[in-house]
Amino acid sequence: METVNLRLKGMGCASCATQIEQAIQGVPGVEECNVNFSAEQARVKYNPRRTELDRIQIAVSEAGYTAEPMQELEMRDIDAEQKSRQAEQQELQRKVIFGGIISTILVVGSLPMMTGIDFPFIPAWLHHPWVQFALTTPVFIWCGKSFFVGAWKSFKHHHADMNTLVALGTGSAYLYSLLVSIFPGFFTIQGVMPEVYYETAAVIITLILLGLLFENRAKGQTSEAIRKLMGLQAKTARVIRDGQEIDIPIQEVGVGDVILVRPGEKIPVDGTVLEGSSLIDESMVTGESVPVKKETGDEVIGATMNKSGSFKFKALRVGKDTVLAQIVKLVQDAQGSKAPIQRLADRVTGFFVPVVIAIAIATFVIWFAILGNVTLAIITTVGVLIIACPCALGLATPTSIMVGTGKGAENGILIKSADSLELAHKLQTIVLDKTGTLTQGKPTVTDYVTVGGTAHSNEIKLLRLAAAVESNSEHPLAEAVVDYAKAQGVEMPLPAVTNFEAIAGMGVQAMVSDRLVQIGTPRWMQELGIDTKALQTYQENWESEAKTSPWIAVDGQIEGVFGIADALKPSSVTAIRGLRRLGLEVVMLTGDNEKTAQAIAKEVGIHRVFAEVRPGQKSDKIKELQAEGKIVAMVGDGINDAPALAQADVGIAIGTGTDVAIAASDITLISGDLQSIVTAIQLSKATIQNIRQNLFFAFIYNTASIPIAAGILYPFTGWLLNPILAGAAMAMSSVSVVTNALRLRKFKAHHS
Repeated sequence: METVNLRLKGMGCASCATQIEQAIQGVPGVEECNVNFSAEQARVKYNPRRTELDRIQIAVSEAGYTAEPMQELEMRDIDAEQKSRQAEQQELQRKVIFGGIISTILVVGSLPMMTGIDFPFIPAWLHHPWVQFALTTPVFIWCGKSFFVGAWKSFKHHHADMNTLVALGTGSAYLYSLLVSIFPGFFTIQGVMPEVYYETAAVIITLILLGLLFENRAKGQTSEAIRKLMGLQAKTARVIRDGQEIDIPIQEVGVGDVILVRPGEKIPVDGTVLEGSSLIDESMVTGESVPVKKETGDEVIGATMNKSGSFKFKALRVGKDTVLAQIVKLVQDAQGSKAPIQRLADRVTGFFVPVVIAIAIATFVIWFAILGNVTLAIITTVGVLIIACPCALGLATPTSIMVGTGKGAENGILIKSADSLELAHKLQTIVLDKTGTLTQGKPTVTDYVTVGGTAHSNEIKLLRLAAAVESNSEHPLAEAVVDYAKAQGVEMPLPAVTNFEAIAGMGVQAMVSDRLVQIGTPRWMQELGIDTKALQTYQENWESEAKTSPWIAVDGQIEGVFGIADALKPSSVTAIRGLRRLGLEVVMLTGDNEKTAQAIAKEVGIHRVFAEVRPGQKSDKIKELQAEGKIVAMVGDGINDAPALAQADVGIAIGTGTDVAIAASDITLISGDLQSIVTAIQLSKATIQNIRQNLFFAFIYNTASIPIAAGILYPFTGWLLNPILAGAAMAMSSVSVVTNALRLRKFKAHHS
């Protein structure tokens, strides 16, 4: 399967998005399609063996719209999009100003008709039908052109949208007025000629354009997060080539280039420090406010700010492979995705416009049949057509999702899809891996004893054997042993190792100088039948202090044991307190023995622990919790966490961990600070609450407004909704939904 993001053009409202979605899903080979009306893009998953991208684009074209593949996002694309949006805004502004001036003149001229009061300062000729026709027609043709073109396109493709409603509504008022102007005698009843409603058509078009102007401006702000992220990127890089320092555009930087960065400059791409040291402000990428010290061998991230010293680094990732580019792509994908909560709104908008047209026709027929008053029938019909646009429904969810995912990125939280953002607010249980998640993930040897006693030569010989074996392992505990050996002055290089083998969740073994060396858990030693009584007391004491105790056996005999501690992250205790305050059950999952696990759990305030769990069993533990009927999140950072992350309802990866873990997760915490979990869940709750508010107001608006526009109150109060008010209400409904979604930009996490 392949996934492509398409930039869509020609959409007028949410029902257009539904039409495009149906058209794409009708292409054989397309497995999934999500169209985001607010973002004006589609995310399509398809089988390239069964269909081609061209066929998908043709399907969109046949539905009356255009679709173009979204290329790798660059700053110039953002600038071009912003210029295009500004040009569109300026065109709308010109139309609104022109329409506003003409509409004001028309309304002033119509005041005597509307109010029944004779205003001496208003000349009678201003309300003459042909004067109003002459004033209205330019507004109708120029300002309203997009609605009629869109309606015609929809008609040709056998569907209806917002343009259809506006064109029918304003067109009915305009044509009715024109017919009255041409054939006044035909419409005259008892010597009284009916009023014309040119001003209604002009004012409605102007008001809807004004609503679109506000809506587009607000929608532009929903994608502000991506623009901010792209704006962080450096424009140039100072590269050292042939011994010379040259400034080149960032697009020309290649992998392996050596780059010089001075104080106050942005780091252009990702790489590794070769020479020098500095404090780096990584807050724009990780959300971490405290500058991080970087020295030789440390990785630096493109777009972060160099605060103090100068240094040289080697470029490792450039272009679309940089951390910033990946973040932008993730945010872009998330903003183009669709939340399950949106499905109801989609189903409604799918049939909404045809139903409204049917209601409008029924309204006309009923009023004309009851009272025989064509003017009354026209007013109510136009009101129904104008007020009932489903734009507010279509904007309710995607605008909130766009702002929510963007806000997450600003806080160092990458949310891969709208599904993940929505599901996060329903979580009941959080499962935390211990090493690298709750703890620093950099264990150190704190204790070391041997059966041979404290004779220095015996300790060093055994330590050299152990370090030789562990130097072939990538496990954090192995690295701790090797570092400890170097610190103790063990002779280098270490002896050669043969037949190395790592037993998952147990330990490692190898042949060193014809001797079998095995280092691992007490459980493994028991399975091997090795007696550990000689040093049992040490191990038990260390485990009560939350230390891990790998045993060392040589040729089947216990020779020593390490005490290794992994310090808790400073944020762990506060984060767990915050999770519990949110009403979540917190569970710790670890391969450590029961005593060590319980000691760590007690320190951080966790009451439920799964200890001595092998990597392959982690996903089984997640299944156990899910079998209890719980919605479960798994938080981890290692390769061995990937299956559990994938199994969980929501997988949360620590960004400081492995690429595999991040790829398997739904949410990535770039900084590795566990407080971000609390922030992510609070953001999810705030976003879903915002969506519910939007949907509630959109549904209530459409449910209440259509009957009122149809004249349901007229028999009781004699009051009819003026179509002009209907146009204003429709325009402002969409603006209010988008404005409410933008409130999420003020979101702040609470970690008290």
